Amino acid sequence: MASSEQDPLYPLCNSRDLVDSGLAVSFDVVYAGQTCRAFAIRYQGEAHAYLNRCAHVAMEMDWQPDRFFDDSGRWLICASHGAIYDPTTGACRSGPCRGSLIKIRLVERDGVVHWQSQYALKPFLL
Repeated sequence: MASSEQDPLYPLCNSRDLVDSGLAVSFDVVYAGQTCRAFAIRYQGEAHAYLNRCAHVAMEMDWQPDRFFDDSGRWLICASHGAIYDPTTGACRSGPCRGSLIKIRLVERDGVVHWQSQYALKPFLL
């Protein structure tokens, strides 16, 4: 899917800043009229991004700043509720959750990870 004027790309970080099952890179978006935190991670070589909002209760998920993976490095975990999510799809795999995490499209090119505004997501610009 190519970007268009309605869906511009926004530079997020250098590709090397996202390490497999490592720390996330956080950023802000406007979703449903509210400023929300979002995060990008790398899992099995691919970059993924989601709203930092548990599908169980709309609370931020990281158990420490930018830490979303469980001890195994295999699952994203909500620190508040213990819900477990698939890092490649955002789908809930166990625990209290209703649905999936809200995915944000990433594009990686020339050593830079960009996120793409889509649907109701808009960049938070200062």
